Parts: sequence; structure tokens; C-alpha cells
Amino acid sequence: MGLIIWFLPLTLVFLSRVISNRNTLHLISASISGLMLLAAGFITNAVINNGVLNYNVFGGLFYVDSVSAIVLDIVILIGLLASIYSIGYLEHELAEGKITPKKIKLYYTFMYSFMFAMILALTVNNMGILWIAIEATTLASTFLVGFYGDKHAVEAAWKYVIICSVGIAIALMGIIFLHLSSVDVIEIASALNWHALLENARDLDTPILRLSFIFIVIGFGTKAGLAPMHTWLPDAHSQAPSPISALLSGVLLNSAMYAILRTLSIVNKNLMDNAFAGRIMVGFGLLSVLTAAIFILTQKDYKRLLAYSSIEHMGIIAIAMGLFTPLSVFAGLFHMINHSMTKSMLFMASGSILQKYGTREISKIKGLLTTLPLTGTVFLLGLFAISGTPPFSVFASELSVLTSVFKAGSPWLGAALIVLLALIFAGIAVTLFKIFYQQSKDLPQKDFAAKLEHNEQKLMSEVMRGETKITDVMRGETNKSGAVVLILLLVLITLMGLYMPVGLSDLIVNAQKIIIGS
Repeated sequence: MGLIIWFLPLTLVFLSRVISNRNTLHLISASISGLMLLAAGFITNAVINNGVLNYNVFGGLFYVDSVSAIVLDIVILIGLLASIYSIGYLEHELAEGKITPKKIKLYYTFMYSFMFAMILALTVNNMGILWIAIEATTLASTFLVGFYGDKHAVEAAWKYVIICSVGIAIALMGIIFLHLSSVDVIEIASALNWHALLENARDLDTPILRLSFIFIVIGFGTKAGLAPMHTWLPDAHSQAPSPISALLSGVLLNSAMYAILRTLSIVNKNLMDNAFAGRIMVGFGLLSVLTAAIFILTQKDYKRLLAYSSIEHMGIIAIAMGLFTPLSVFAGLFHMINHSMTKSMLFMASGSILQKYGTREISKIKGLLTTLPLTGTVFLLGLFAISGTPPFSVFASELSVLTSVFKAGSPWLGAALIVLLALIFAGIAVTLFKIFYQQSKDLPQKDFAAKLEHNEQKLMSEVMRGETKITDVMRGETNKSGAVVLILLLVLITLMGLYMPVGLSDLIVNAQKIIIGS
């Protein structure tokens, strides 16, 4: 049953090439994503009950434990919601003439190729195959970043593929050094087997292993969006179709961080302390939060603002994992889940806003709660949630991370993190004010028509002077199926801030034990 999770996305890739009817494609996409969620549920249940799911096929390559199950569930859940949201999103883009029916076929081809690559990375017990899968995510998602084909999208796609390919090449060097550290310890057939590496971590060559970790953190950290390797992320997230932005932020970044976590466990077990790896993780994490704070305070594009927020939260996760205490690792894994759901919700809401207003500029979004009542409400609450406001789930995990920092005896790190989070909250609050409370000088189309009839000459003079603008912004949601997705995610992040299900808590505790080695 578990192996079907490899073949379902590949089935959709094939069907998207042979089926021309877009309604059929929409239906098959949502159906296969639903089946993938069922398969993920089976895998997670088996992991909770047995600790690990490992099939004796392909040389025992298929391997899922609690760590991979957490990230896998995030991938599948966000993938399902993105596929449902994509139906209304793509139909609107088609109606507006921004894409052709052929583009929809390409969209599903690359989206499910992207999904397959991430699923493969999370379900193999081999660091080499994991590296290949992470590289495959770059190749598949590059076409999605440049989906619209305009100069900004193409530029973002080239920037994305070049920077991430360099990062992945650096990660390959790290994997090679990881293999070299085990040459005299592990037989060649299992040299890159993660489980074998962890079991024999104490006997690995320490200097080479240290070098391996530096290369892996820089390489996979590029894909995870850690500063200063983050420069591809704001462009890619802002130019990609919004459902893909949700996958890039909510799913891809976690998959890259997963590769770092696997290596972190091996290194710390080898060194028998966290001093070396911890300093590196906390350093990159703090720099990422600082970078996000600077750019969020000055951001004029709401999709880029959300992208910089992703850098912030990956930094928080890196800090939590760098501390490497039971509480910090638990909090980091919990934060990984919460950030994924909240940021995916915000990116999908931003897609509806972009389709309604036709702009990503914060200053041009006025009267959002009136024009898009449901999406506007979700976006408002989502911005509060992502900035760490109670009662939402991000607040719970951020508070846990901060608590773990002070309990680990790092008051200066905790104080610095609090200051940076306060600055980020201030930047998001300014955005909230501009979008939701600043008065608009634009006239809706029907008001413009009434005023034109009353005083045509005066109004046309105002238009010529730029004092009055004509907009086509009319009330009503643009994506009905997407609205359901937004409500579901809002409910989930609210409930997760108030209550953690026992099954999820057990899964995170088991993952924490695997990472720490207790």
C-alpha cells in the first residue's frame, strides 16, 4: 500500500500528457491527490504503530520513519489543497486570456513531477537518492516558476535554477565527503544508507564529517531559503502561480531542511556534542531572521513579503534544530507543520487577491474586505497568524522555540530573536494598515459611470491629472473551490493553536527521539 505513493503522481504526469479535456484533468488531479492523502495516512499509521515502514524492495530503498512521515504528510496535504485551489485559479487565468488550455496540461505535468520528486526524497533510506530527488525538484519547479513566460517570470526562473543548481552541487560535495567519512566503517553497498550512517556515526572519520556538514548545510540550505543563500526565493515565490508558491514555501523548503536534519543527527552523534553543528545552524538561522526583518519592513509587494516571511520561519526552525535539545527539536518540528499550513493559506489567498486586483503592489490594494470578504478575512487573520499572534498555531510553536532558547541557557540569543520577531510583526502590521485601513482614492467602475453621467468634463480632467482611477474591481470571490481550501486551512491553524491531537504529538515525539538519538 505504501509504495503506491510513488506511482500515483507519476500516473497523473502520464495522464496530463494524453488527456486534453481540462475538466477531466481537474477531476483526476483532485482524485489522485485524495488517494495520495489516503496512502500517506496508511504510511503514517504504520509508522506510529511500528516505528518505521520499510519494504524489502529495490534493495530496501523505501523507508519511512517518524521524521520523514511528518514532512511527507505536509507535502501530501498541501499538495491536495493546492490541487483543489488550482481548479478555480487556472480557469480564471484561462478566462482572462493569461494562459491557454495547453498551459493547463503543462501545469499539471510539472506540478506532479515536482510532487513525485519531493515524495521520493522523503521515502528513501539513501542520502544519494535523496540528493537526486532534491535536484529533480529544482528541474520540475523551474518551469512552474516561469509558467507565465513574461520577462519577470523568465528572469525569476533562470535565477532560481542557477542559484539552486549551484547550491545542490555544493550539497553533492557534502554527500561525497559523507561517503568518504564512512569508507572504512560501512560496506560499500550501504555507504549512503542513512540508517547505517546513524548506527555507525561514532566510528565515522570526524574531520571529513565536519567538512561534509558544512557543504550540506550550505548546499541544502540554499534550497531551504536560509540567508545568505536565499536570493532566489523572493523572485521565485512572487512570480510563480500562487498554488505553486504555496508548494514552494510550504513544502519544498521543508524537504530541503529535512536533508539537513538527517545529516545533523549523524554529525552530533559522531561528535557527542552539539557545539560545532549547533553554532552553524544557529548562525544561519539568526542571519535568516535578521534578513527577513530588514526586507519585510521595506517591502512593497505582498507576495515578496510572504516570501521573506518564509525565510524568517526557516531561520526559526534552523535555530531550534541548532539548539538540539528535546524541547527545541519538538518545537522546530511543530513549527515546520504550522508554518507550512499558514504560509500555504496566505499564498493561496494572495492568488485570489492578485486575480481580483491585477497587482502585487501593497499600496494599490484597497477595500479588500469589501471586495473579497472571505479571502480578505482569511488574509487578514493569516497575516496576524504568521506574525505569531495567538490563538493561532504559529504562536504556539514560536513560543515553544523561544522557551527552548532560554532553557538552553542562551538569553542573548533569545533576546535577539524577540527583538527581530517584534520588528517583523511591526512590518506586517504596517502592511495590514495599508491594505485594510488606508482609504482608497480609486473609484469602482459603477461609481465611475454614475459620476461620469453627472459631470463628464470634470471627471475626465481628474482622470487625466491622475486624481481619479478607473478600476474593474467588483465584489465577489474569484475562486469558489479555493475559498473552501482557505476556510479549511484557517480552521486547522486555529485548532492547532489550541489543541494538538495525541497522534500528532506522538509522531513528533518519536521524530524528536530519532533526531536526537535518545
